[in-house]
Amino acid sequence: MKLNAGIITEKLEETKKFYTDVLNFGVTFENEFYLLLHTPKQEAEISFLLPNHPSQQSLFHQPFNGKGMYLTIEVDNVDNLYKEIKEKNIDIKIELRDEPWGDRHFAIQDPNGIGIDIVTYSAQE
Repeated sequence: MKLNAGIITEKLEETKKFYTDVLNFGVTFENEFYLLLHTPKQEAEISFLLPNHPSQQSLFHQPFNGKGMYLTIEVDNVDNLYKEIKEKNIDIKIELRDEPWGDRHFAIQDPNGIGIDIVTYSAQE
């Protein structure tokens, strides 16, 4: 089984630019109403869909309202990605920090209001 999360949004262009420029995602597929992106090593995908598109059933018409969702992206070296993102002048919503349960992470926000937690997990002792 494979999971592909999808977000319904008017901001396809801004979203594409953010994920490709900031997080180095690639474009798997796109057309005028749909955008499918993949992580740098093509391990996962996420999609974005224009709201109210006539090709879609009504279940997929309502746009995301910008609250109540987050993504976690696990990386091998969170410090390196933190440095890259800071150099791109992206607003850091939660500064790089270590948690008592072993996570080292920071958070940013995409153009749709989705919080993105970028983390390197450490084995707990």
